[in-house]
Amino acid sequence: MDVIKVSAHSRSTAVAGAIAGVMRELRHVEVQAIGASAVNQAIKAVAIARNYLALDGIDLICFPEFVEIDIEGKERTAVKLIIEARA
Repeated sequence: MDVIKVSAHSRSTAVAGAIAGVMRELRHVEVQAIGASAVNQAIKAVAIARNYLALDGIDLICFPEFVEIDIEGKERTAVKLIIEARA
């Protein structure tokens, strides 16, 4: 599964739409962000996506974790949000 990558310049509504689309299809999605502004946009997107999916009777739960990723040979710490449908 692909990871939705969020930057500080990502529109939270666009990311929310992507989250909602994947959740409707797979009921599981991962979102990755590096930096405080990007994490802020990602969290706002999750909140917006909850509203989008509520109309379909889907409630979200989110598990944040830190991950180390390689960007152009440098190790960076990212926040990964694992998002699933509440059972």
